[in-house]
Amino acid sequence: MDNSNKSLQGKVALVTGAGHGMGRNHVMMLASRGATVIALDLDREAVAKTAKAIGGECLAVAADVTDIPALQAAIAEAAMKVGPIDILVNNAGIGGQGLAIEDIDETTFDAMVAVNMKGSFFATQAVIPAMKERRYGKVINISSNFAMGGAAFASHYAACKSALSGFVKSWARELAPWNIAVNAVAPGIIETEMTLNSIGKERIDGMATEIPMGRIGTLDDISWAVAWLASKETDFLTGQVLSPNGGATIVGI
Repeated sequence: MDNSNKSLQGKVALVTGAGHGMGRNHVMMLASRGATVIALDLDREAVAKTAKAIGGECLAVAADVTDIPALQAAIAEAAMKVGPIDILVNNAGIGGQGLAIEDIDETTFDAMVAVNMKGSFFATQAVIPAMKERRYGKVINISSNFAMGGAAFASHYAACKSALSGFVKSWARELAPWNIAVNAVAPGIIETEMTLNSIGKERIDGMATEIPMGRIGTLDDISWAVAWLASKETDFLTGQVLSPNGGATIVGI
């Protein structure tokens, strides 16, 4: 991480799902660029470790994104402590577990919608009024390149990630009059605890050989994209889906 780049100095960022993996890395990256970061996660111990690794510029918040009243109350309380939220990164999510259509029961389907889709919607709802009041904000949804090209044995996951991209396009149009930019980062395959649990190490390594750039992505590859979208450099960029994937999914226009 480049600690000399202070492009987010003076900004307050909220990252959901910040206790592990990609979310933790987003917190580290945003903090390294000068932001005060609210790290929110269901896992109280994990998110405390995230905050401790950063120090004074990170507030740990334990909250469940599927408990909407508690989530929104936690976001409001955090904003009162560190200041209005300028940047929201909707990162909290669960994996598809490599399930065939007939193996996805209603409980599994509902959990996917509750975390990956519903949680992101209502976290955004919680921060928008203050962003409108200040006529500034950045909302960044973490989608997936599976939403761009589909995913066998993870259709419920791909569908919810597609919904996040759909939110981006709709919110961008709705919120543009208040100078609120809304974009998505749609990562290609990244080796995290979640992806290892979903598809396994052997399949991940095999996928690397199919990527034009010859490797899977790193956590920093994705967090760099998030940090760029959070910065002033993208003030005129909204409604877009940015996909760091090494060429695994190439969508023509």
